[in-house]
Amino acid sequence: MPIKKILVVDDSPTERYFMTDLLVKNGYSVSTAESGEEALDKIKSDKPDLILMDVVMPGKNGFQVTRMIARDPEMQNVTVIICTSKDQETDRVWGLRQGAHDYLVKPIDPQVLLEKIKALG
Repeated sequence: MPIKKILVVDDSPTERYFMTDLLVKNGYSVSTAESGEEALDKIKSDKPDLILMDVVMPGKNGFQVTRMIARDPEMQNVTVIICTSKDQETDRVWGLRQGAHDYLVKPIDPQVLLEKIKALG
């Protein structure tokens, strides 16, 4: 199923703008959330095909939200790519164990991100 709707979850306005601008210019429909809690609400209302999830955020972090998505029958079909500044191998392994489909380290390479999204759809 091709990826059309993407939810960008990041507490940084700069990162949200960068990702939204890149994705919209490449034909994707984009919504954003500033926190894990807001992301969970938007997943249920917007039904995105893909979530680009930051890890370090106030409230629930990206690992916790990814785990909640993976365990919820209503949301478990949503693909999650973690996009974070946490670049340790243990973080990557932990993120994938929580249910993420991929793990990218910031600063995100726009070409790599677009290729990964295309590969999913």
